[in-house]
Amino acid sequence: MGKTLCAVLLAVLSAVLTACGLPADWLGGAAFSSPPPAETGVSVKVLAVGQGDAILIRTPEQTVLVDTGDTGEAARLRAALKKEGVRRLDKLIVTHPHRDHIGGTAEVFRLCDVKAVYDNGQPTTTKVYRDYLEKIDKKNIPSKSLRDGDVLDLGGGAVLRVLSPTQEMVDERGMQNDKVNLNLNSIVARLEYGDFAMMLTGDAEIPTENGILRRYAPESLRCQVLKAGHHGSKTASGAEFLRALGADTVLISCGEDNEYHCPHPSVLARYGDYKMTVYRTDRDGTITVRTDGKTYAVQTERGGEEDGTKGK
Repeated sequence: MGKTLCAVLLAVLSAVLTACGLPADWLGGAAFSSPPPAETGVSVKVLAVGQGDAILIRTPEQTVLVDTGDTGEAARLRAALKKEGVRRLDKLIVTHPHRDHIGGTAEVFRLCDVKAVYDNGQPTTTKVYRDYLEKIDKKNIPSKSLRDGDVLDLGGGAVLRVLSPTQEMVDERGMQNDKVNLNLNSIVARLEYGDFAMMLTGDAEIPTENGILRRYAPESLRCQVLKAGHHGSKTASGAEFLRALGADTVLISCGEDNEYHCPHPSVLARYGDYKMTVYRTDRDGTITVRTDGKTYAVQTERGGEEDGTKGK
């Protein structure tokens, strides 16, 4: 009876807010009805936001968003965040300042109470980047540039271990063939929870992967799941890197029929060589990985039921 009365009162309040010109979800109504972070376990959702990255991580204590998709996909990002009930972000991480990773930050700042922002410290001259910095300053949000060796505590035993970029890489501005390549300085980090690990790569390309291989022993890079670098482009996912990771699952964030032809057939073949199960947002929709720190399971938006529990 109490729940019924509460529902009626919320409905009445929603109508009043609408009549006053305020959105019905202003108080976190039906559009924000999803539960907060789980009491146990970690979930990672590669959101289907077109040709861009937006990865939602929930630990027992924190909600974290890695990248925000493109400027033209704000509606998709907004719908995904509302569906997930996200009103607060303990951490927003921007891997690098390309539009398809930073473009949705304005929408995130509008929708969410962002407690801290992290990026790679690589500046650029675009308006979307300037607006991003201006919003951080205006909202007085604590911010920090991440470097190789940094470790972020995500709560509940989950950590994000940063593997790239180094300070030297940022100082060199990602130079490649006398041109600036912002992808090279993408934040690459290993999400760790118990015996489970997932590699997050932004748009890191093969030179960045090779630098990581030089700095780290293979055993410290092993993981079960890889978020494909650069949307499955042929500029990333080098054979040596894949061999070192030993992942059995790869998640690709890409748009349907994208003009960049991602994922590239040669890269898909390479994943096949290493017997990796491939999931793609253009075909599968949002991809969810859940782990208890020992095993993990993958679920796709369009596939429905979980595709199987895996351990390694």
